[in-house]
Amino acid sequence: MGLSPPEHPLISAINYEASNVPLTCKTQVSFVFDFYSIVLNRNFKGRTKYGQQASDFDGGVLFFMSPGQVFSVDIDPGATEQRSGYVLLIHPDFLWNTSLAKTIKKYEYFDYSVTEALHLSTKEEKKIINIIKSIQQEYHENIDKFSQDIIIAQLEVLLNYSERFYQRQFITRKKSNHTILDRLEDLLTDYFNGESLSKNGLPTVEYISEKLSISPSYLRGLLKTLTGQNTKQIIQDKLIEKAKERLSTTSLTVNEIAYEFGFEYPQSFQQTF
Repeated sequence: MGLSPPEHPLISAINYEASNVPLTCKTQVSFVFDFYSIVLNRNFKGRTKYGQQASDFDGGVLFFMSPGQVFSVDIDPGATEQRSGYVLLIHPDFLWNTSLAKTIKKYEYFDYSVTEALHLSTKEEKKIINIIKSIQQEYHENIDKFSQDIIIAQLEVLLNYSERFYQRQFITRKKSNHTILDRLEDLLTDYFNGESLSKNGLPTVEYISEKLSISPSYLRGLLKTLTGQNTKQIIQDKLIEKAKERLSTTSLTVNEIAYEFGFEYPQSFQQTF
């Protein structure tokens, strides 16, 4: 990655600008990280790809990756502006036998794609940077039996603030997020009105997310904030809506409607209803 050797074997906070991280590379570079990474990108001139999703970064963008995920970078040819921002790298072993080892999986944004990165305000960005600096300062001090607990506590603060900022983003980016809701409604309407339901049964969360080109976890968080429901509940509500319509406007039996909706057993349809 062109970074200096880490000053702590299991956690590292890097200031891109202060570390003079190289801007240019001859070809696209890909990484498979063995650690959790939290990246704040500013003045980045290039393209990134996280999993199968590509994105162009601009200032004040924060994104998260968990171990084992593929990340690639392709710098714009001729880019001369110094890249700035921070990256915080945490090896899973650092979390061992701590409260965060169990709770880190609840922060679903580690599974978001780069197109679903967190767009920070100036105030929010300063708060995140101050926490990263505090973590860096802590492991620069003499390591003692309190060091890990203090850094873990600071990490939890950073992750909780990020969770708050994501919830804010779901609300403040109303236009784009409500466009997703409109597309979801159209997608389900087309699915239930076509032959897909009888052939394939109820659409899965993965199918819906793929059609909307967003990650399942981001869709779940967005729906929870804007509607109070998860994706499965939205799908079931649509099913019940269409079932009511069929029951009230046709002479079909409950069993016939159940089979039409892709249920192998009418009892399952009745339980859902």
